[in-house]
Amino acid sequence: MLTNKKIVLGVTGGIAAYKAIALTSKLTQAGATVKVILTAGAQEFVTPLSFQAISRQPVFVDTFKELDPGKIQHIDLADWADLFIIAPATANIIGKYANGIADDMLSTTLLATKAPVYIAPAMNVDMYHHPAVQENMSVLSKRGVDFIDPNDGFLACGYTGKGRLAEPEEIVAYLNKKVAEKQVLAGKKILVTAGPTQERIDPVRYLTNYSSGKMGYAIAEAAAQMGAEVTLISGPVSLATPNRVKRIDVESTKDMYQAVMDHFPSQDIVIKSAAVADYRPTIQANEKIKKQSEQMTIALEKTEDILKTLGQKKTSQFLVGFAAETTNVRQYGKKKLVEKNLDAIVINDVSKQGIGFGSDDNEVLILINDGSEIQINKTSKVAIARQLLTEISHRLEGEKQ
Repeated sequence: MLTNKKIVLGVTGGIAAYKAIALTSKLTQAGATVKVILTAGAQEFVTPLSFQAISRQPVFVDTFKELDPGKIQHIDLADWADLFIIAPATANIIGKYANGIADDMLSTTLLATKAPVYIAPAMNVDMYHHPAVQENMSVLSKRGVDFIDPNDGFLACGYTGKGRLAEPEEIVAYLNKKVAEKQVLAGKKILVTAGPTQERIDPVRYLTNYSSGKMGYAIAEAAAQMGAEVTLISGPVSLATPNRVKRIDVESTKDMYQAVMDHFPSQDIVIKSAAVADYRPTIQANEKIKKQSEQMTIALEKTEDILKTLGQKKTSQFLVGFAAETTNVRQYGKKKLVEKNLDAIVINDVSKQGIGFGSDDNEVLILINDGSEIQINKTSKVAIARQLLTEISHRLEGEKQ
C-alpha cells in the first residue's frame, strides 16, 4: 500500500530517534519516497547524513535554509506529501502542533500540510500520562490526526511503562493498514457542494447566509484522501482548495445549479452540503439603489431547488443532503429525506453554540433511507466528514454483495 507514496518523516529529539533510521529504510524498501525533517533536538542523537544515505533524498533541518531558491521549502514539502509521520514524537512537538506553534522546520511544515498526519509518541511514562500531554493528543485526535500507540516496556530513562516508540515494523504495518482503509473510495467519483451562495440585489449588495464552507471542504479533502476523484463546487468562501480536488467557483444558486447538473450524470456520490439561498430578488438592479424612503421592499422569488432536482434525476448515484435546523431537527430531517428522494441526510442544530456555521466543530445526526440513524456528538468537521464517507462506502460495498 505504500508503493509510490510520498512520505515526510519528522524526527524529534529523543533517544528513540535511532529507530527512525530503520523506519526510513523500511518505508523506502516498501516503495515509498521518504523526505526527512530533523529537529535540532533530533540532531543531538542522529545525523542528517544517515537519513540522506538511506532515503537518497535531501534532509531538511532549517526553515530558513532554502535548498531551492525557486521554492519556499516548508510549503513545497507540505504540498508534496501524501503522508506525514512524526516518529519519534516528543511531548514538545505534540504540544506545539496542538496549539498551532510554528517555530522550526518541522512545526511550520506540519501546520502547512493537508496530508494525513500520523504521530508515534515516545517519552517517559509519566510524561506520556501527564494531563497536558493527554489533552494535546485529544485535541489532535479530534482534528483527524492518527496516533500510533507507544509500547509498554523498559524505557531509556530507567522507568518501565508505556512510552517506548513502536517498532519500525509495527509503524509500517499500521500505515499499510490505514492507507488501505483510507482508500475505500478509490475509483469513485464524488461531487461535493460547499459554502453559501450570493443573490445580487444591485452591484454592491446581495443576499447570503452564514455558511463558511468548512464542512463541505472537509468532506472534499477527506474524500480525496480516501482515494476518490473529487469535484468541489464552491460558493464564495475564503478557504484553500484541498489537495487533489478539482474546484469550481460559483456565485449564485443558479450558477451552482448549472454546475451541479453539468457534472451530476458521471458521479457515483453527490454530497450537497452547500447552504444555497432559497430566494433571490425578482429584479436585480444594474446600478446601486439609492437610499430614499424609511422603508424598502424587495420582491423575492424562489431559487432552483438543487437537491430536489437531483433526487428526481438520480439513477445510481448515492445522494446526500444537509439540513441546518433550529427546531424539530429529526422531524424536518426525515421529511426532507423522503420528499427529496435522498439516500442520506446530515442534520445539525445550528442554534447550538460552538457548532455549525463558521465553527471547526459540529454535532450531527445522520439519517439513512434504510431507517438507520447515526448520532455524532460534538467533534471536528474533519472527523465527521471521514465518518460520513466511511458510512457511505459501507453501503456502496453492501450493494455489490
